[in-house]
Amino acid sequence: MFPTHRPRRLRQNPGLRALVRETRVERATMIQPLFVVPGRGVRKEIASLPEQFHLSVDQLVEEGHKLADLGVPGVLLFGLPERKDAEGSGAWDEHGIVQQAVRALKRALPQLLVITDLCLCEYTSHGHCGVLRQNGDTVEVVNDATLPLLARIAVAQAEAGADLIAPSDMMDGRVAAVRRGLDDAAFTGTPILSYAAKFASAFYGPFREAADSAPQAGDRCGYQMDPANAREALREMQLDLDEGADMLMVKPALPYLDILRQARERFEVPLAAYQVSGEYAQILAAARAGWLDRDRTMWETLTSIRRAGADVIITYFAHAAARQLDKS
Repeated sequence: MFPTHRPRRLRQNPGLRALVRETRVERATMIQPLFVVPGRGVRKEIASLPEQFHLSVDQLVEEGHKLADLGVPGVLLFGLPERKDAEGSGAWDEHGIVQQAVRALKRALPQLLVITDLCLCEYTSHGHCGVLRQNGDTVEVVNDATLPLLARIAVAQAEAGADLIAPSDMMDGRVAAVRRGLDDAAFTGTPILSYAAKFASAFYGPFREAADSAPQAGDRCGYQMDPANAREALREMQLDLDEGADMLMVKPALPYLDILRQARERFEVPLAAYQVSGEYAQILAAARAGWLDRDRTMWETLTSIRRAGADVIITYFAHAAARQLDKS
């Protein structure tokens, strides 16, 4: 006897498969990262991130229009300043590159959500995410001296009009410092999306070229998370919630779907996952070599991230995926 229920009956054609699909990737769930640079008329493809660009503010606004027309709800901004220094002072400059970009986007597209990455690595001459101190023969990132600087950046970004502040530095206590800084500056309504479980990953390589943010010496393993530690990741996420985070992020996405699933089961706040530069670049490289189907792989990975529990996916595929949804 055959069983009464045969699952294959519901797989026989695209209409049936779509009807019973459990997990859906929609435009409203995707955020596009963008890199803004000084100048005008700049639209230069990033070699390690094909189909992604360094954009001057005017070109960034054009890109914002395209994304908004496709139904992508928001962007995550990274800035490359004209000058760097040991403290990363360009990050909180009123006329800094990200602050210029936020103002321009909000003037042109008030409906577009503008999320600002909050970190020092793109702005420091040494490429680390905090203040450095010489300790004998080694140089270390000083946690507590970095916190006031992060708060200054948050206030500058909020004053420019950022809708959501996303600290990515992984300093202890940074969410509390940012929340206090925002509240003291009367930005009590500005939410925080914390890079709460950000791992010291090999998948960041293309981003470091795109953002010109590779450390000049050493690495970030002393403050980003050990990839082997799941329980610690959940503790980090709880700490950030306790300090005032409104949303939590897991980064990278695909190698840490187990963390994302555990977070979904434990926390009721919105969860984001960042499909990072290396995840994106390896798919494009394999597709260009003829080893993978680019679009099928894109959708399979985005679906897996949603299925694991992400409410929001930050992905370099947002533009391409939304364009395909627009045609369907």
